Amino acid sequence: MSAVPTDLPSSTTSTDRIRDDAHALEVARALATEFAAGAAARDRERRLPVQEVERYSRSGLWGLTVPRAFGGPDVSHATLSEVTALIAQADPSLAQIPQNHHCLVDALRLIGSPEQQRFFYAEVLAGRRFGNAVSELGTPNAKTVTTRLSRTPRGLRLNGRKAYATGALFAHWVPVAAVDDGGRAVLVYVERDAPGLAVVDDWEGFGQRTTASGTVVAEDVEVTTLQVLPRHRLFEPPTIHGAFAQLLHSAIDLGIARAALAELRQWLRERTRPWADSGVDHAARDPLTLARVGELVIRLHAAEALQTRAAGFLDAARDRPGPEAVTAASIANAEAKVLTTQLSLDAASSLIELAGTQSTLERHNLDRHWRNARTHTVHDPLRWKFHAIGDHWLNGTAPRRHASL
Repeated sequence: MSAVPTDLPSSTTSTDRIRDDAHALEVARALATEFAAGAAARDRERRLPVQEVERYSRSGLWGLTVPRAFGGPDVSHATLSEVTALIAQADPSLAQIPQNHHCLVDALRLIGSPEQQRFFYAEVLAGRRFGNAVSELGTPNAKTVTTRLSRTPRGLRLNGRKAYATGALFAHWVPVAAVDDGGRAVLVYVERDAPGLAVVDDWEGFGQRTTASGTVVAEDVEVTTLQVLPRHRLFEPPTIHGAFAQLLHSAIDLGIARAALAELRQWLRERTRPWADSGVDHAARDPLTLARVGELVIRLHAAEALQTRAAGFLDAARDRPGPEAVTAASIANAEAKVLTTQLSLDAASSLIELAGTQSTLERHNLDRHWRNARTHTVHDPLRWKFHAIGDHWLNGTAPRRHASL
């Protein structure tokens, strides 16, 4: 276990502003090309992308969902999804680090007071990053929170321990999920260098290795009311917050699938030998390989189409909120997540199978695509998405309201 590095950038230099959706995609494509160059080496060496995260946030892409009324571009969900997928294709760890940031910006939209919105949106547009400290270990289930925000004679104090804190190591603000004295769920936006807050780089997952999804410990951290948001209101009345989070997770999986398929195309064209029984002299002409590749390409296009469709449902539910629109967005995003999850795993596995024995050599590090897909896709159990989709289609049942659906 290692403490937070002392040389993390502070975003004190200027941050660019994204003008509109087209500009966001243009910037994301350029950054993706830049980030892809070192992705395999960063994974192999578990070299944290400190400078890359700084470059990413200074590009203005971390402020994509700030409302126009507060100076942001407020891009469509389809654009946010494609930006995330572009970065994920280059380096899925880099794409996952701001996933929680975007969700916590969305929380401000839904439950932040006007004062909180003015303050924190300005922070985002200035290049300040939000981390994540929501999950805990040793609880009855993944949704249970034991961290406490208590009112004391010295004011509000925060105490607790968090795990899987993706983005916290690189953050300026670490929103912490807690329970107040009344038993209500709250989100506490804590400055990362606040006395009593420790961020520990102890993430040891076999995939998404450079997300630094480690531990956050809060010990008697002083808090002001400006930093506390009523998390218990996040889904009441029904909101798109859960579907919004799922859209970003799906986009990361989609990017992983695209990366694996791009590697597969290169190997089949340039390196892989055909199977002796195929009767062809080039792997790209092997008929059984072509059939498998065709299947994967069709599934890629289907996943992309469902992802775009899900984003459209989110736009509709954001602009005209209501229980039916929110349910439609949740189900549409669950459907997209099913396809992107399955495709990312199958594409990464097929890469090794079809590229052949050479592809297993460590120097190529092609297994990182499967490791990243398998690690990222365990966030939300796919079996429960099938259940929610089937129950809604057959019985008209609305899905549960939380960040995983």
